Amino acid sequence: MTRALIVIDVQNDFCPDGALAVPQGDRIISGINNLMNDDVPVILTQDWHPAGHSSFASSHEDRTAYSVMEMPYGPQVLWPDHCIQGTAGSEFHAELNQSRADLIIRKGFNPAIDSYSAFFENDHRTPTGLEGYLRTRGITEVTLVGLALDFCVNYSAVDAAKLGFEVKVIRDLCRAIDLNGSLDAAIIAMKNAGVIMA
Repeated sequence: MTRALIVIDVQNDFCPDGALAVPQGDRIISGINNLMNDDVPVILTQDWHPAGHSSFASSHEDRTAYSVMEMPYGPQVLWPDHCIQGTAGSEFHAELNQSRADLIIRKGFNPAIDSYSAFFENDHRTPTGLEGYLRTRGITEVTLVGLALDFCVNYSAVDAAKLGFEVKVIRDLCRAIDLNGSLDAAIIAMKNAGVIMA
């Protein structure tokens, strides 16, 4: 088996009524579960922030949610507090089939740097360990689904392509935040990186 399914951040805080809800984020779950029946390795990613994370607007005086702040590693959107370690919001959505997961990658746990990508923190240098896991298992192709298409799915897909994997994103099994044109920019970035949009 050379193909793996990577399910990005299908967590309560990214679904309706969550702290950083992605519109219709829960509507993709049954379709994602159906993909898990293909008997391919399944990797789940989980946003996993400590309280007071530097990417939270609440951690910066006079900053508002969704504003952009320059960090040592580049521009950073400041988010509402979300996916705080050990909270109900950080848990996977109850309808997601977690029993098929071969691996869970937790990201964003370093309080000083955010981590959108399943492969690297936002400095684009610090690895999560996912690449090594996939290489060890002989995986050369990855299919990505999940939340949110214009941030964590986008960053993960582009990084996977740069690392030499064949990458497909199933757009119907993703939902986007679409912050100030971020969706269109993400689609362009993924296509430019050679990601197949299915």
